[in-house]
Amino acid sequence: MGRTLTFKIFRYNPTKDNDQPHIESYELEETPRLNIFTALNFIREQQAPDLMFDFVCRAGICGSCGMMINGRPTLGCRTLTSDLPTTIELFPMPFFKLLGDLSVDTGVWFRQLGEQLESWIHTDKEFDPTAEEERMDNATANKIYDAERCIECGCCLAGCATAQVNPDFLGAAGLNRIGRFLVDPRDKRNDNEWFELVSTDEGIFGCIGMMACDDVCPKDLPLLEIFAYIRRKMSGTLLKGKT
Repeated sequence: MGRTLTFKIFRYNPTKDNDQPHIESYELEETPRLNIFTALNFIREQQAPDLMFDFVCRAGICGSCGMMINGRPTLGCRTLTSDLPTTIELFPMPFFKLLGDLSVDTGVWFRQLGEQLESWIHTDKEFDPTAEEERMDNATANKIYDAERCIECGCCLAGCATAQVNPDFLGAAGLNRIGRFLVDPRDKRNDNEWFELVSTDEGIFGCIGMMACDDVCPKDLPLLEIFAYIRRKMSGTLLKGKT
């Protein structure tokens, strides 16, 4: 017999008349290698068919199952119940729009982020589908790859103190994306353009350095390194008077 787990889950359906935010408790017997994602599926199948939460890949790749687990933003599919006490509290991530119960809308925010940061290679070269791919050195390619591993789960924003008080803050996800294009030699944006984009209270200088994002990132992105690089780059631009 495994442990008996008590799940205290935030419940609220904003589309349902007269529904109020509340906590409901569910009990479940622990099985070997049980994770939060599987436990929620058991609860929905056996006890609460209207329970709302998100999932896609179940492998820590899509980022859909981000939620607050005992006060920490993380992925449900990568969190084993054996690493938690017998009472497990589940809440939706803050910062994002609540869709219902544990489900939040990260997609709209990340789409707006992409448009705001113009997350594509800026170049005046005409695209030639027959041309050989541009070469770059391995060190640069690895830096781009590290930043590209972001799965847009939103955990960094849910754990960020600045994001909770400033909804316009780019957060670690936005700054990481800027860092990715800053090191890409194919992107031809100049120092002035980058400075205008990121050197604001909503950008790199809005970060107060608590680095909760680095603590909770499920992909262990090198956020400290990326933020330091952006700060050095922007400070250098300012000192050169290119503002």
